[in-house]
Amino acid sequence: MRQITAFASGLTTSESPFIEQAKRDGRLYITQPYELYSEENHVAWRKLYSRMTPRWDRYANEHFQEGIRRLSLNPDHVPKLDEVNKFLRPLTGFQAKAVSGYIPAFLFFDCLRNREFPTTITIRRSDKLDYLPEPDIFHDIAGHVPMHTDKHFAETLVRFGECAHTAADLVSGIRDPETRIHCLTSIIRAMARFFWFTIEFGLMRGRDGLKVYGSGLLSSHGEIAHAIESPEVQRYPIQLEWAINQAFEIDRYQPLLFIVDSFDHLFSLVDQLEKWLKAGKLNNVAPGEPGVNEEDLKSFLQKG
Repeated sequence: MRQITAFASGLTTSESPFIEQAKRDGRLYITQPYELYSEENHVAWRKLYSRMTPRWDRYANEHFQEGIRRLSLNPDHVPKLDEVNKFLRPLTGFQAKAVSGYIPAFLFFDCLRNREFPTTITIRRSDKLDYLPEPDIFHDIAGHVPMHTDKHFAETLVRFGECAHTAADLVSGIRDPETRIHCLTSIIRAMARFFWFTIEFGLMRGRDGLKVYGSGLLSSHGEIAHAIESPEVQRYPIQLEWAINQAFEIDRYQPLLFIVDSFDHLFSLVDQLEKWLKAGKLNNVAPGEPGVNEEDLKSFLQKG
């Protein structure tokens, strides 16, 4: 479900010998080669962090802001995952886990179940800060990981990961191959949409109005403000049937966002998602984006 690339003058989003070799060797989980980060990489992190800080103060939910404090991220340098995990693991048991690139869907969800977050180690170029179609280390560490310090949110991710195992078990019992692939494709699409509209682009009611908790918004300088303030954005209390049937596009500001009341509310929605999964209500969701590729299907059929 995730794709990265990197380049030779550092771990930036283009092509990197280190990343390419890891892929050729079939190594999905890797160590972070911190010595390969260039000064440009650290400059990119510094710029991203400094310009996001006032946006977080204004638009981010209180759990994220507390998470930033708890992680003690250095605003001047690309973070070392070992140091991030030193602060993170005692709080919720979660840890950032470096990956070389694309993570098939089941493996991604299974990592969440095991309190591991697949983490991109590359970073965007310092002269192209505003848009990146694939994740980078700023999106993953500054956008996602602060939320993982919150126990209720962390348990929601674990519960979501468990849904993938439920799905894999259910489709393994479908005898007709064509029906099995159809149902699994629909289930993966439904789970991806739910993840998109909550974990990546979710809004939450706060004590002083709507706040952002989705990492796609928390790592975007322009869209975090747009999500809260723009009259062009439709914002609705989340309904599961709407979220799992709603297609989305990744290359533009999101025109439709959903609101949860709390992380307890979000956890209850994941419970509901699994109940609908067991009842067959995810077997025929609306067609459209996101696409489901062969590796995603295979990862579920082989249970990773």
